[in-house]
Amino acid sequence: MNKNDLVKEVSEKTGLPKRAVEATINSALSSIRDAVAAGEDVGLSRFGKFKAVERKPRTGFNLKTGDTLSIPARKRPAFTPSESFKEAVNK
Repeated sequence: MNKNDLVKEVSEKTGLPKRAVEATINSALSSIRDAVAAGEDVGLSRFGKFKAVERKPRTGFNLKTGDTLSIPARKRPAFTPSESFKEAVNK
């Protein structure tokens, strides 16, 4: 399912116009992205939690030259599904 499919399905289930549904979904995703980028966790009941996870600095290798590279610490987005989400997937 892609974003257009999601918009269509939500529009059909709610009876709202596709443009209104798309604007709502875009706004929700933007708010989640902005909050996680600011270092906040975003928890959605019975769905899961979005958060930023710190990756430690590490040493990598250039496979072509064999040189070592220093890879700096950075943050990456992560999602942890709720128990009810996991159960729904495993049915």
